[in-house]
Amino acid sequence: MSDESQHWAPRDPSGAAAAPGSHQEEPPGKSGKGRKNGGNGRKPRTGWRRVIPTWRMTLGTVLGLALLLGAGIFAAYRLIDIPAANAAATAQSNVYLYRDGSVIARDGDVNREKVKLAQVPPTVRQAVLAAEDRDFYSDDRAVDVKAMVRAGWNTVTGKGKQGGSTITQQYVKNYYLGQERTVLRKAKEAIIAVKLNREETKDQIFEGYLNTSYFGRNAYGIQAAAQAYYGKNVEELTTAEGAYLASLLNAPSAYDVVAHPDNKPAARNRWNYVLDGMVKEDWLDAAERATTEFPTPGETKPSTGLSGQRGYIVQAVEDYLDRRGILDEKTLATGGYRITTTLDKTKQDAFVKAVDANVMSRTSADRKADRNVRVGGASIVPATGKVVALYGGIDYTKQYVSNATRRDYQVGSIFKPFVLTSAVVNESTTQDGERITPNTVYDGANKRMVVGPQGPTDYAPANEDDVDHGDITVRIATDESVNSVYAQMAQDVGPGKVRDTAVALGIPNDTPDLTAAPSIALGTANASVLDMTEAYATLADHGRHGRHVLVEKVTKDGAEIELPERTTAQAVSREAADTTTAVLRSVVEGGTGTAALAVGRPAVGKTGTAEEDRAAWFAGYTPDLATVVAVMGQNPDTGAQTPLYGALGLPRVNGGGAPAETWAAYTEAALRSSPAQEFDLETAPGSDEEDAPADEDPDGSTDPSSSSEPSTGPFGTTPSSPAGDSTDTGGTNGTAGTTGGTGGTGETGSTGGTGGDSDSGGNGEG
Repeated sequence: MSDESQHWAPRDPSGAAAAPGSHQEEPPGKSGKGRKNGGNGRKPRTGWRRVIPTWRMTLGTVLGLALLLGAGIFAAYRLIDIPAANAAATAQSNVYLYRDGSVIARDGDVNREKVKLAQVPPTVRQAVLAAEDRDFYSDDRAVDVKAMVRAGWNTVTGKGKQGGSTITQQYVKNYYLGQERTVLRKAKEAIIAVKLNREETKDQIFEGYLNTSYFGRNAYGIQAAAQAYYGKNVEELTTAEGAYLASLLNAPSAYDVVAHPDNKPAARNRWNYVLDGMVKEDWLDAAERATTEFPTPGETKPSTGLSGQRGYIVQAVEDYLDRRGILDEKTLATGGYRITTTLDKTKQDAFVKAVDANVMSRTSADRKADRNVRVGGASIVPATGKVVALYGGIDYTKQYVSNATRRDYQVGSIFKPFVLTSAVVNESTTQDGERITPNTVYDGANKRMVVGPQGPTDYAPANEDDVDHGDITVRIATDESVNSVYAQMAQDVGPGKVRDTAVALGIPNDTPDLTAAPSIALGTANASVLDMTEAYATLADHGRHGRHVLVEKVTKDGAEIELPERTTAQAVSREAADTTTAVLRSVVEGGTGTAALAVGRPAVGKTGTAEEDRAAWFAGYTPDLATVVAVMGQNPDTGAQTPLYGALGLPRVNGGGAPAETWAAYTEAALRSSPAQEFDLETAPGSDEEDAPADEDPDGSTDPSSSSEPSTGPFGTTPSSPAGDSTDTGGTNGTAGTTGGTGGTGETGSTGGTGGDSDSGGNGEG
């Protein structure tokens, strides 16, 4: 056995084995010291040094953590997908505009309008880049790690919370995530930003950023901000204004110099920083920069909610879009639509002012009847069909139903002109075979029985206040709104033909109670104010009819939605329409509508009152504007229609009173800047006043004492029975039958006709 295999034992110098316990030198590499230090010759770590990791341990730990972090990032990148946009980021309000672009109302909770990047002026885009991320287009980074670290350090050290984000990151936060400041959200933001940067172009990301960023004043997106601060569309922003809006992105509330005037120095500094950055990046000429002045924004505007006329307008526009097949209710509810109406702000304001001055200012809290007063109005340009003003009520938040578009009040005698128009169109004749013209003589006796081809019809409507007018011409019967004459004339023309003419002029075919009976002449139909305005606009346009237009343009996200083209047709002959216009002129000049003379220019019109004085109407036009005004009675608690007796401090509210006065005040203001126009009329043969019977007064008038609405006062006469028996309607609407009672003493005989089935009624006006 070799020495290496033998047990080694210590020996003394003589070669003998050392005694047990004696100290001898250990062989090399086997000393006790070597064994104690692990065989490396180093001293053992003692004391506090034992808790400090060695450099090998540190390096290993760092490498391990780096591997774990890399694996985590890789896993997160694979697992985290670009999510769907959050609801708040996609929510937009629908914006309703006057035709000049000023805002009427917004109907959404989020004030945002998306725009295309191309709509934003280049200098405004550059201002935002100068403020937020100057390397956005030149650097392909989606995440700025250095900025994130710096922002994190500043936050930890108490220098304020900072985002340290690129525009891409900010867009991801706005559009996909949320505004909370957590490490997890920041990590997700960075990963999604990297992915998004690979899937979308810079322009797409920048456009999204501009549409989702918050600018203060409840404005989300650059378009809403342009409106909120400068009252203009984004396309109209100047460089200075764009720089100010870009400044707001850093601290919207703090930099609103109107809301916080004391922060104006800080806001100006930030604004200067933006402009100087633009110069540095060669986006702005230094000379132009030197002359740029700080663009102080406008005052904060109150919320354009649905109060006042706004709600009525929004309601009418939504109904219009739905009925015309442009946008249904569900589609519109998704938001983001920019709807430019045909409404003229100046004329709209004039309508409100006219109603306030001539109706609402005359109401009193001390009069119970005044609680029931409602007003509706509409105004259309005859040549274009555009609705330029719409009055729905005193306030949408107080009275929700629009009085301009509702179809539940009888229109009264403003329907009578359609009978005359139909007579001319159809070349109708009297029972004696005489051609019906404005100069045709009828018996205007009170409660005169209407006679049909087969004899008496059992329908005998009363005139207002039971006045017997005797033999009078159609022209005078129109001036004085004589019921007995027009009921007979409707029978002579043919109730069905009268109905057809009304529909051709613009009254909807499905209008409630548009019944083909002689009573149709007295306004039993429940057409809306807007319906009647469209029909009168057709007369004003010489018989050419086209459906009214309320919306000029609709866009969403910058893209325009196609609207149906308006078409017109000759609904009735020009001579029929112009003959009616000629007759209506005398209503204003000497009949029941003389209050309309206050317009101060050539005008025509017709007064009317509904059953039991529940509504008073005035419909009229100049050559360039057709307008209808109605004053209605409705109980605010029950919603029931009520008579207007005692309202406005008057025994009776007639069409020639407050409605005609409101019409005149509005029309005068609406056309004040336009030259007066004369009517260019081509009337039917036999329509001239000189063709009137020889025993008629030269001016075509009769004894004023027989007038339904005397021209001596704007509100007419006191009814003989002031409480409960005044009506335009001869009872409730009935269908054709073989028997029928006699209609009551009203201007609107809502029954009767051939075999009407009602025999009740009251006293009504013309």
